[in-house]
Amino acid sequence: MTSAQVPPAGGVYSEAQAADQLRQPLPHWVCVNGHLERVFKTSGWPATLLVVNAIGHLAEAAWHHPDLAVSYASVTVRLTTHDAGGITDRDFELARQIEAMVMWQPKRPAGTPDDGRPAYIRRD
Repeated sequence: MTSAQVPPAGGVYSEAQAADQLRQPLPHWVCVNGHLERVFKTSGWPATLLVVNAIGHLAEAAWHHPDLAVSYASVTVRLTTHDAGGITDRDFELARQIEAMVMWQPKRPAGTPDDGRPAYIRRD
């Protein structure tokens, strides 16, 4: 980590520092107006609810709660550390966990049907 990437004392990243931190591990996340943001596109309402519940589980486990905008076929996640007044390491950690959980899919063993039912997330 270069000195430009290290958050200042207090642990709050500038937007430039946050954007730099997102490039490699979280390329589908962006830094907007003091928060990290990601839109997950789904196949419809049932899939959207699955995503929201998965994020809810992670947020409760981390005791760090994102703002969610939920619509029929998408979930927008916004992360910021309100008590710190900006983006902190807690936001990056939860973003990594959300990304891993929502986008995870098992390797398809030979003979597994490809009927599309498990494809509830639109892959980036």
